[in-house]
Amino acid sequence: MENLKAIVLAAGEGSRMKSKTPKVLHKILNKTMLDYVIEAARGGSAEAVCVVVGHKAEEVKAGIACDGVGFALQKEQKGTGHAVMMAADFIEDDKDMLILYGDTPLMQGESLARLAEIHRTEGNGVTVVSAVLDDPTGYGRIVRDSAGNFRKIVEHKDASAEERGIQEINTGIYIFNGRALRESLQKLGNENAQGEYYLTDCLESILLDGGRVGIVTAEDADEFFGVNSRVQLAEAAGIMRERVNRKHMENGVTIIDPANTCIDPSVKIGMDTVILPGCVLEGDTVIGEDCEVGPHTRLTDMKLGNGVKIQQTVALESEIGDGAVVGPFAYIRPNCHIGNRVKVGDFVEVKNSTIGDGTKIPHLSYVGDTDAGERINFGCGSIMVNYDGKKKHRTTVGNDVFVGCNVNLVAPVTVEQGAYIAAGSTITKDVPEDVLAVARARQQVIKGWKEKRFEK
Repeated sequence: MENLKAIVLAAGEGSRMKSKTPKVLHKILNKTMLDYVIEAARGGSAEAVCVVVGHKAEEVKAGIACDGVGFALQKEQKGTGHAVMMAADFIEDDKDMLILYGDTPLMQGESLARLAEIHRTEGNGVTVVSAVLDDPTGYGRIVRDSAGNFRKIVEHKDASAEERGIQEINTGIYIFNGRALRESLQKLGNENAQGEYYLTDCLESILLDGGRVGIVTAEDADEFFGVNSRVQLAEAAGIMRERVNRKHMENGVTIIDPANTCIDPSVKIGMDTVILPGCVLEGDTVIGEDCEVGPHTRLTDMKLGNGVKIQQTVALESEIGDGAVVGPFAYIRPNCHIGNRVKVGDFVEVKNSTIGDGTKIPHLSYVGDTDAGERINFGCGSIMVNYDGKKKHRTTVGNDVFVGCNVNLVAPVTVEQGAYIAAGSTITKDVPEDVLAVARARQQVIKGWKEKRFEK
Protein backbone atom coordinates (compact mmCIF):
# COMPACT_ATOMS: atom_id res chain seq x y z
CA MET A 1 0.00 0.00 0.00
CA GLU A 2 1.45 3.35 -1.04
CA ASN A 3 2.07 6.19 1.41
CA LEU A 4 2.08 4.01 4.50
CA LYS A 5 4.84 3.92 7.12
CA ALA A 6 5.08 2.22 10.51
CA ILE A 7 6.56 3.24 13.86
CA VAL A 8 7.18 0.36 16.26
CA LEU A 9 7.55 1.27 19.93
CA ALA A 10 10.20 -0.95 21.53
CA ALA A 11 11.97 1.24 24.08
CA GLY A 12 10.51 -0.11 27.32
CA GLU A 13 12.37 -2.19 29.88
CA GLY A 14 9.67 -4.81 30.38
CA SER A 15 10.48 -5.31 34.05
CA ARG A 16 7.68 -7.85 34.52
CA MET A 17 9.55 -10.28 32.28
CA LYS A 18 12.25 -10.44 34.99
CA SER A 19 14.95 -10.96 32.38
CA LYS A 20 18.33 -9.61 31.33
CA THR A 21 17.07 -9.82 27.75
CA PRO A 22 15.00 -6.87 26.48
CA LYS A 23 11.34 -7.85 26.42
CA VAL A 24 10.87 -7.41 22.67
CA LEU A 25 13.73 -9.85 21.96
CA HIS A 26 12.05 -12.75 23.74
CA LYS A 27 11.15 -15.41 21.20
CA ILE A 28 8.07 -17.30 20.11
CA LEU A 29 8.76 -20.28 17.86
CA ASN A 30 12.37 -19.13 17.37
CA LYS A 31 11.55 -15.60 16.24
CA THR A 32 11.66 -12.46 18.37
CA MET A 33 8.41 -10.69 19.15
CA LEU A 34 9.83 -7.57 17.52
CA ASP A 35 10.57 -9.38 14.24
CA TYR A 36 6.97 -10.65 14.14
CA VAL A 37 5.72 -7.05 14.47
CA ILE A 38 8.07 -5.73 11.76
CA GLU A 39 6.99 -8.52 9.40
CA ALA A 40 3.31 -7.76 10.12
CA ALA A 41 3.90 -4.08 9.29
CA ARG A 42 5.50 -5.03 5.99
CA GLY A 43 2.74 -7.56 5.38
CA GLY A 44 0.33 -4.65 5.75
CA SER A 45 2.33 -2.91 2.98
CA ALA A 46 4.23 -0.39 5.10
CA GLU A 47 6.94 0.95 2.83
CA ALA A 48 9.26 1.84 5.73
CA VAL A 49 9.55 0.83 9.39
CA CYS A 50 11.12 2.84 12.21
CA VAL A 51 11.76 1.12 15.56
CA VAL A 52 11.91 3.37 18.61
CA VAL A 53 14.55 1.90 20.94
CA GLY A 54 15.60 2.87 24.45
CA HIS A 55 16.35 0.25 27.10
CA LYS A 56 19.43 -1.71 25.92
CA ALA A 57 19.08 0.02 22.56
CA GLU A 58 22.15 -1.51 20.93
CA GLU A 59 21.16 -5.01 21.99
CA VAL A 60 17.68 -4.51 20.55
CA LYS A 61 19.12 -3.25 17.26
CA ALA A 62 21.47 -6.21 17.03
CA GLY A 63 18.68 -8.66 17.84
CA ILE A 64 16.50 -7.70 14.87
CA ALA A 65 16.72 -10.23 12.03
CA CYS A 66 14.71 -8.12 9.57
CA ASP A 67 16.73 -5.95 7.19
CA GLY A 68 16.17 -2.33 6.20
CA VAL A 69 14.78 -1.07 9.50
CA GLY A 70 15.30 2.51 10.70
CA PHE A 71 15.73 3.54 14.33
CA ALA A 72 14.92 6.40 16.69
CA LEU A 73 16.25 6.66 20.24
CA GLN A 74 14.12 7.39 23.29
CA LYS A 75 16.76 7.98 25.99
CA GLU A 76 14.18 8.45 28.75
CA GLN A 77 10.91 6.56 28.78
CA LYS A 78 8.30 9.30 29.22
CA GLY A 79 5.25 7.62 27.78
CA THR A 80 3.94 6.44 24.43
CA GLY A 81 3.43 9.94 23.07
CA HIS A 82 7.01 10.84 23.94
CA ALA A 83 8.24 7.69 22.17
CA VAL A 84 6.46 8.71 18.95
CA MET A 85 7.90 12.23 19.31
CA MET A 86 11.39 10.70 19.11
CA ALA A 87 10.50 9.48 15.60
CA ALA A 88 9.35 12.96 14.47
CA ASP A 89 11.80 13.03 11.55
CA PHE A 90 10.22 9.81 10.23
CA ILE A 91 6.69 11.27 10.14
CA GLU A 92 5.54 12.71 6.80
CA ASP A 93 2.44 14.87 6.37
CA ASP A 94 1.27 13.12 3.20
CA LYS A 95 1.67 9.58 4.50
CA ASP A 96 -0.35 7.50 6.92
CA MET A 97 1.50 6.33 10.02
CA LEU A 98 0.89 2.97 11.71
CA ILE A 99 1.75 2.98 15.41
CA LEU A 100 2.57 -0.52 16.64
CA TYR A 101 4.15 -2.12 19.70
CA GLY A 102 7.10 -4.51 19.77
CA ASP A 103 5.40 -6.79 22.29
CA THR A 104 2.32 -7.66 20.19
CA PRO A 105 3.66 -10.57 18.10
CA LEU A 106 0.34 -12.06 16.99
CA MET A 107 -0.68 -9.30 14.59
CA GLN A 108 -1.08 -10.25 10.94
CA GLY A 109 -0.35 -8.14 7.91
CA GLU A 110 -3.82 -8.70 6.44
CA SER A 111 -5.43 -7.10 9.49
CA LEU A 112 -3.17 -4.04 9.29
CA ALA A 113 -3.92 -3.69 5.56
CA ARG A 114 -7.65 -3.82 6.36
CA LEU A 115 -7.14 -1.16 9.04
CA ALA A 116 -5.39 1.14 6.58
CA GLU A 117 -8.08 0.64 3.95
CA ILE A 118 -10.91 1.52 6.37
CA HIS A 119 -8.93 4.49 7.69
CA ARG A 120 -8.58 5.95 4.21
CA THR A 121 -12.09 5.12 3.06
CA GLU A 122 -13.57 6.94 6.07
CA GLY A 123 -11.17 9.87 5.75
CA ASN A 124 -10.13 9.64 9.40
CA GLY A 125 -7.51 11.74 11.08
CA VAL A 126 -6.76 8.70 13.21
CA THR A 127 -8.23 5.21 13.50
CA VAL A 128 -7.84 3.11 16.62
CA VAL A 129 -8.12 -0.67 16.82
CA SER A 130 -10.45 -1.85 19.58
CA ALA A 131 -11.23 -5.32 20.87
CA VAL A 132 -14.12 -6.73 22.87
CA LEU A 133 -13.01 -8.81 25.86
CA ASP A 134 -14.98 -10.87 28.35
CA ASP A 135 -12.70 -9.53 31.06
CA PRO A 136 -11.36 -6.05 30.19
CA THR A 137 -9.77 -5.47 33.61
CA GLY A 138 -6.62 -3.37 33.37
CA TYR A 139 -7.22 -2.10 29.85
CA GLY A 140 -8.16 1.39 28.72
CA ARG A 141 -11.83 1.54 27.66
CA ILE A 142 -13.20 2.95 24.41
CA VAL A 143 -15.99 5.38 25.29
CA ARG A 144 -18.47 6.10 22.51
CA ASP A 145 -21.25 8.68 22.29
CA SER A 146 -24.92 7.84 21.84
CA ALA A 147 -24.42 7.55 18.08
CA GLY A 148 -21.60 5.05 18.51
CA ASN A 149 -18.83 7.47 17.56
CA PHE A 150 -15.52 7.78 19.40
CA ARG A 151 -15.60 10.12 22.38
CA LYS A 152 -12.53 9.26 24.47
CA ILE A 153 -10.28 6.59 25.90
CA VAL A 154 -10.27 6.23 29.66
CA GLU A 155 -7.66 4.18 31.53
CA HIS A 156 -8.93 1.48 33.87
CA LYS A 157 -7.60 3.22 36.99
CA ASP A 158 -9.35 6.45 36.01
CA ALA A 159 -12.62 4.89 34.85
CA SER A 160 -15.90 5.28 36.67
CA ALA A 161 -17.92 2.26 37.72
CA GLU A 162 -20.06 2.67 34.59
CA GLU A 163 -17.01 2.99 32.32
CA ARG A 164 -15.43 -0.10 33.86
CA GLY A 165 -18.48 -2.00 32.67
CA ILE A 166 -17.47 -1.30 29.05
CA GLN A 167 -15.98 -4.40 27.42
CA GLU A 168 -14.52 -2.62 24.38
CA ILE A 169 -10.86 -1.88 25.06
CA ASN A 170 -8.07 0.08 23.37
CA THR A 171 -5.45 -2.24 21.85
CA GLY A 172 -2.99 0.65 21.50
CA ILE A 173 -2.74 0.11 17.73
CA TYR A 174 -3.41 3.22 15.62
CA ILE A 175 -3.11 4.59 12.15
CA PHE A 176 -2.75 8.36 11.90
CA ASN A 177 -2.84 10.79 9.06
CA GLY A 178 0.73 12.07 9.09
CA ARG A 179 -0.16 15.75 9.38
CA ALA A 180 -2.75 15.11 12.08
CA LEU A 181 -0.21 13.10 14.07
CA ARG A 182 2.51 15.74 13.81
CA GLU A 183 0.16 18.58 14.80
CA SER A 184 -1.35 16.66 17.73
CA LEU A 185 2.10 15.73 19.03
CA GLN A 186 3.04 19.41 19.08
CA LYS A 187 0.09 20.07 21.42
CA LEU A 188 0.75 17.07 23.65
CA GLY A 189 1.34 17.81 27.34
CA ASN A 190 2.39 15.82 30.37
CA GLU A 191 0.21 17.37 33.02
CA ASN A 192 -0.57 14.14 34.84
CA ALA A 193 0.55 12.29 37.95
CA GLN A 194 3.16 10.32 36.02
CA GLY A 195 4.52 13.33 34.11
CA GLU A 196 4.29 11.32 30.87
CA TYR A 197 3.11 12.11 27.36
CA TYR A 198 0.24 9.81 26.41
CA LEU A 199 -0.46 9.01 22.77
CA THR A 200 -4.13 8.55 23.62
CA ASP A 201 -4.35 12.31 24.23
CA CYS A 202 -3.59 12.83 20.54
CA LEU A 203 -6.93 11.27 19.64
CA GLU A 204 -8.90 13.77 21.71
CA SER A 205 -6.76 16.58 20.31
CA ILE A 206 -7.60 15.54 16.74
CA LEU A 207 -11.27 15.31 17.67
CA LEU A 208 -11.25 18.82 19.20
CA ASP A 209 -9.63 20.18 16.03
CA GLY A 210 -12.53 18.86 13.97
CA GLY A 211 -10.84 15.71 12.75
CA ARG A 212 -12.51 12.33 12.62
CA VAL A 213 -11.51 9.51 14.97
CA GLY A 214 -12.53 6.12 13.65
CA ILE A 215 -12.71 2.76 15.40
CA VAL A 216 -12.03 -0.63 13.85
CA THR A 217 -13.03 -3.53 16.10
CA ALA A 218 -10.68 -6.47 15.78
CA GLU A 219 -12.23 -9.60 14.30
CA ASP A 220 -9.81 -11.67 16.40
CA ALA A 221 -8.83 -10.02 19.68
CA ASP A 222 -5.92 -12.44 20.08
CA GLU A 223 -4.07 -10.68 17.26
CA PHE A 224 -3.52 -7.65 19.47
CA PHE A 225 -2.57 -9.54 22.61
CA GLY A 226 0.29 -7.76 24.38
CA VAL A 227 3.02 -9.68 26.20
CA ASN A 228 4.26 -8.29 29.51
CA SER A 229 5.33 -11.41 31.43
CA ARG A 230 6.62 -14.93 30.94
CA VAL A 231 3.13 -16.24 31.55
CA GLN A 232 1.74 -14.07 28.74
CA LEU A 233 4.68 -15.08 26.52
CA ALA A 234 3.64 -18.72 26.94
CA GLU A 235 0.01 -17.80 26.21
CA ALA A 236 1.03 -15.98 23.02
CA ALA A 237 3.21 -18.93 22.00
CA GLY A 238 0.23 -21.25 22.43
CA ILE A 239 -1.90 -19.07 20.17
CA MET A 240 0.85 -18.88 17.54
CA ARG A 241 1.45 -22.63 17.71
CA GLU A 242 -2.25 -23.37 17.24
CA ARG A 243 -2.41 -20.92 14.32
CA VAL A 244 0.56 -22.50 12.53
CA ASN A 245 -0.56 -26.08 13.14
CA ARG A 246 -4.07 -25.30 11.91
CA LYS A 247 -2.68 -23.90 8.65
CA HIS A 248 -0.75 -27.12 7.98
CA MET A 249 -3.73 -29.33 8.81
CA GLU A 250 -5.95 -27.31 6.49
CA ASN A 251 -3.32 -27.89 3.77
CA GLY A 252 -3.46 -31.69 4.11
CA VAL A 253 -0.96 -32.49 6.86
CA THR A 254 -1.95 -34.82 9.71
CA ILE A 255 -0.78 -33.63 13.13
CA ILE A 256 -1.64 -36.30 15.66
CA ASP A 257 -1.30 -34.13 18.77
CA PRO A 258 -1.19 -30.41 17.91
CA ALA A 259 -0.82 -29.41 21.56
CA ASN A 260 2.51 -31.25 21.68
CA THR A 261 3.86 -30.21 18.29
CA CYS A 262 5.92 -27.03 17.74
CA ILE A 263 6.30 -25.86 14.14
CA ASP A 264 7.96 -22.57 13.20
CA PRO A 265 5.94 -20.35 10.83
CA SER A 266 8.67 -20.67 8.19
CA VAL A 267 8.43 -24.50 7.94
CA LYS A 268 6.90 -26.04 4.79
CA ILE A 269 5.24 -29.49 4.88
CA GLY A 270 3.89 -31.52 1.96
CA MET A 271 0.46 -33.12 1.66
CA ASP A 272 -0.29 -36.43 3.42
CA THR A 273 2.69 -36.16 5.73
CA VAL A 274 2.01 -37.28 9.32
CA ILE A 275 3.56 -35.46 12.28
CA LEU A 276 3.58 -37.57 15.44
CA PRO A 277 3.62 -36.13 18.99
CA GLY A 278 6.59 -34.38 20.53
CA CYS A 279 8.09 -32.96 17.32
CA VAL A 280 9.89 -29.62 17.02
CA LEU A 281 10.26 -28.38 13.42
CA GLU A 282 12.37 -25.25 13.12
CA GLY A 283 13.83 -22.67 10.77
CA ASP A 284 13.72 -23.23 7.03
CA THR A 285 12.82 -26.91 7.26
CA VAL A 286 11.05 -28.29 4.17
CA ILE A 287 9.34 -31.69 4.41
CA GLY A 288 8.03 -33.50 1.34
CA GLU A 289 4.83 -35.46 0.84
CA ASP A 290 3.88 -38.80 2.44
CA CYS A 291 6.51 -38.53 5.19
CA GLU A 292 6.18 -39.74 8.76
CA VAL A 293 7.97 -37.54 11.27
CA GLY A 294 8.32 -38.47 14.93
CA PRO A 295 7.55 -39.12 17.60
CA HIS A 296 9.96 -36.87 19.51
CA THR A 297 11.99 -35.56 16.59
CA ARG A 298 13.70 -32.21 16.16
CA LEU A 299 14.42 -30.93 12.65
CA THR A 300 16.25 -27.62 12.20
CA ASP A 301 16.81 -26.16 8.70
CA MET A 302 16.32 -29.61 7.19
CA LYS A 303 15.18 -30.67 3.72
CA LEU A 304 13.34 -34.00 3.54
CA GLY A 305 12.25 -35.63 0.29
CA ASN A 306 9.04 -37.61 -0.19
CA GLY A 307 8.21 -40.73 1.80
CA VAL A 308 10.86 -40.19 4.48
CA LYS A 309 10.37 -41.86 7.86
CA ILE A 310 12.28 -40.28 10.73
CA GLN A 311 11.69 -40.92 14.41
CA GLN A 312 13.25 -39.90 17.75
CA THR A 313 16.01 -38.08 15.93
CA VAL A 314 17.82 -34.74 16.00
CA ALA A 315 18.69 -33.54 12.50
CA LEU A 316 20.30 -30.20 11.66
CA GLU A 317 21.00 -28.26 8.45
CA SER A 318 21.11 -31.25 6.13
CA GLU A 319 19.23 -33.03 3.33
CA ILE A 320 17.57 -36.44 3.34
CA GLY A 321 16.43 -38.05 0.10
CA ASP A 322 13.22 -39.83 -0.91
CA GLY A 323 12.27 -42.99 0.94
CA ALA A 324 15.01 -42.76 3.55
CA VAL A 325 14.47 -44.26 7.00
CA VAL A 326 16.16 -42.50 9.93
CA GLY A 327 16.18 -43.41 13.62
CA PRO A 328 15.29 -44.10 16.27
CA PHE A 329 17.91 -42.20 18.26
CA ALA A 330 19.92 -40.96 15.27
CA TYR A 331 21.84 -37.68 15.14
CA ILE A 332 22.26 -35.94 11.80
CA ARG A 333 24.71 -33.06 12.21
CA PRO A 334 25.09 -30.12 9.78
CA ASN A 335 26.10 -30.40 6.13
CA CYS A 336 24.98 -33.95 5.46
CA HIS A 337 23.55 -35.09 2.14
CA ILE A 338 21.77 -38.40 2.69
CA GLY A 339 20.54 -40.06 -0.49
CA ASN A 340 17.38 -41.89 -1.49
CA ARG A 341 16.36 -45.08 0.34
CA VAL A 342 19.21 -44.75 2.84
CA LYS A 343 18.89 -46.39 6.24
CA VAL A 344 20.34 -44.47 9.19
CA GLY A 345 19.47 -46.58 12.20
CA ASP A 346 19.57 -46.43 15.97
CA PHE A 347 22.43 -44.67 17.74
CA VAL A 348 24.03 -43.58 14.47
CA GLU A 349 25.70 -40.18 14.12
CA VAL A 350 26.37 -38.66 10.70
CA LYS A 351 28.31 -35.42 10.32
CA ASN A 352 29.49 -33.39 7.31
CA SER A 353 29.06 -36.40 5.03
CA THR A 354 27.51 -37.52 1.76
CA ILE A 355 25.73 -40.87 1.85
CA GLY A 356 24.81 -42.40 -1.53
CA ASP A 357 21.51 -43.99 -2.51
CA GLY A 358 20.62 -47.33 -0.94
CA THR A 359 23.39 -47.29 1.66
CA LYS A 360 22.67 -48.76 5.11
CA ILE A 361 24.10 -47.63 8.44
CA PRO A 362 21.88 -49.71 10.71
CA HIS A 363 23.21 -49.06 14.23
CA LEU A 364 25.90 -47.90 16.64
CA SER A 365 28.10 -46.15 14.09
CA TYR A 366 29.82 -42.81 13.53
CA VAL A 367 30.16 -41.53 9.96
CA GLY A 368 31.91 -38.16 9.96
CA ASP A 369 33.65 -36.22 7.17
CA THR A 370 32.92 -39.05 4.76
CA ASP A 371 32.05 -39.40 1.09
CA ALA A 372 30.16 -42.68 0.96
CA GLY A 373 28.87 -44.17 -2.29
CA GLU A 374 25.78 -46.23 -3.09
CA ARG A 375 24.61 -49.57 -1.67
CA ILE A 376 27.25 -49.68 1.07
CA ASN A 377 26.60 -51.75 4.18
CA PHE A 378 28.17 -50.31 7.33
CA GLY A 379 28.17 -53.02 10.01
CA CYS A 380 27.40 -52.40 13.66
CA GLY A 381 30.09 -50.28 15.30
CA SER A 382 31.57 -48.82 12.12
CA ILE A 383 33.66 -45.75 13.00
CA MET A 384 35.14 -43.19 10.62
CA VAL A 385 38.19 -41.98 12.55
CA ASN A 386 38.39 -38.44 11.18
CA TYR A 387 40.49 -36.54 13.75
CA ASP A 388 44.22 -36.95 14.32
CA GLY A 389 44.40 -34.56 17.24
CA LYS A 390 45.15 -31.53 15.08
CA LYS A 391 43.12 -31.75 11.86
CA LYS A 392 39.99 -33.38 10.50
CA HIS A 393 40.46 -35.67 7.50
CA ARG A 394 38.00 -37.22 5.06
CA THR A 395 37.20 -40.84 4.30
CA THR A 396 36.03 -42.04 0.88
CA VAL A 397 34.07 -45.28 0.51
CA GLY A 398 33.10 -46.49 -2.98
CA ASN A 399 29.92 -48.15 -4.21
CA ASP A 400 28.94 -51.64 -3.03
CA VAL A 401 31.51 -51.82 -0.23
CA PHE A 402 30.81 -54.09 2.74
CA VAL A 403 32.14 -52.80 6.05
CA GLY A 404 32.11 -55.42 8.78
CA CYS A 405 31.23 -54.87 12.43
CA ASN A 406 33.57 -52.93 14.70
CA VAL A 407 35.65 -51.52 11.86
CA ASN A 408 37.72 -48.33 12.14
CA LEU A 409 38.52 -46.46 8.93
CA VAL A 410 41.34 -44.07 9.89
CA ALA A 411 41.24 -40.98 7.68
CA PRO A 412 42.53 -39.95 5.27
CA VAL A 413 41.75 -43.27 3.62
CA THR A 414 39.91 -44.54 0.52
CA VAL A 415 38.07 -47.85 0.21
CA GLU A 416 37.36 -48.48 -3.46
CA GLN A 417 34.17 -50.02 -4.82
CA GLY A 418 33.28 -53.63 -4.19
CA ALA A 419 35.79 -54.13 -1.39
CA TYR A 420 35.07 -56.07 1.81
CA ILE A 421 36.44 -55.01 5.19
CA ALA A 422 36.66 -57.82 7.71
CA ALA A 423 35.02 -57.35 11.10
CA GLY A 424 37.26 -55.88 13.79
CA SER A 425 39.71 -54.33 11.32
CA THR A 426 41.44 -50.97 11.72
CA ILE A 427 42.15 -49.74 8.21
CA THR A 428 44.92 -47.15 7.84
CA LYS A 429 45.82 -47.62 4.15
CA ASP A 430 43.78 -47.38 0.95
CA VAL A 431 41.89 -50.52 -0.04
CA PRO A 432 41.67 -51.46 -3.77
CA GLU A 433 38.55 -52.64 -5.60
CA ASP A 434 36.94 -56.03 -4.99
CA VAL A 435 39.35 -57.27 -2.31
CA LEU A 436 39.00 -58.45 1.27
CA ALA A 437 40.95 -56.24 3.67
CA VAL A 438 41.82 -57.70 7.07
CA ALA A 439 43.71 -55.61 9.62
CA ARG A 440 43.63 -57.32 12.99
CA ALA A 441 45.93 -59.46 15.11
CA ARG A 442 45.86 -63.19 14.55
CA GLN A 443 43.84 -65.01 17.22
CA GLN A 444 45.88 -67.12 19.62
CA VAL A 445 44.75 -69.83 22.03
CA ILE A 446 47.08 -70.21 25.03
CA LYS A 447 46.55 -73.45 26.89
CA GLY A 448 47.17 -73.57 30.64
CA TRP A 449 47.00 -69.76 31.02
CA LYS A 450 44.09 -69.87 33.44
CA GLU A 451 45.71 -72.38 35.78
CA LYS A 452 49.00 -70.42 35.89
CA ARG A 453 47.13 -67.15 36.60
CA PHE A 454 45.27 -68.52 39.53
CA GLU A 455 48.32 -70.33 40.93
CA LYS A 456 49.96 -66.89 41.33
